[in-house]
Amino acid sequence: MCYLSETLRVLADILLSELEIDPEVKSHLIDSMPIIVANSKRSGSAKAASELCNKGYCDSKKMYYYGVKLHALGQSKYQTLPIPKVMYLTPASVNDLPAGKFVLDGVRNIDVFGDKMYKDGDWEAKMQTENNVTMYTPVKLKKGQERLDSADSLFSSAVSRVRQPIESFFNWLQEKTQIEQASKIRSANGLIAFIFARISFACLLFVNIL
Repeated sequence: MCYLSETLRVLADILLSELEIDPEVKSHLIDSMPIIVANSKRSGSAKAASELCNKGYCDSKKMYYYGVKLHALGQSKYQTLPIPKVMYLTPASVNDLPAGKFVLDGVRNIDVFGDKMYKDGDWEAKMQTENNVTMYTPVKLKKGQERLDSADSLFSSAVSRVRQPIESFFNWLQEKTQIEQASKIRSANGLIAFIFARISFACLLFVNIL
């Protein structure tokens, strides 16, 4: 599986290391957002930055697109946006679960809240046993099950409420930087520069430099 780009990852890690992470806070949130190089009409024929991009589906927007995904793990912060701790870039077609496994590789002693895409019982058990990482995801309906029982429904609603700020973070990132709209990009280097510049700006906002 190709996780892109090492240059962007290293630069992002340097920027994110400047943000104030509270070692006492265990709650973390994980999710992804699309960076769209070509919209649904052109998603099957686009070729720009093909070393990095491919066609994928964004469930939250109910659309196919050509581009990449930005994955983020953020530390929960009371009544405000989570503090981004790790960011990775993948082609658009990469599912959130394998990307999440990659992002969380080596992470220890935290609680992670994600959506149903991160549900994997065997992996969750391994992370709990080996890394002391507890995964919280909404309960999936079983085959033939029409609705969740009341306990599972309440648990799923609670998880969704806890993880909602990571969605707010991506909305904030888009509002401040317009990072989703990369339709003018024509090369891999151009895409990396485009994303890095916007992540840099967002990090500066977080540390109140701007």
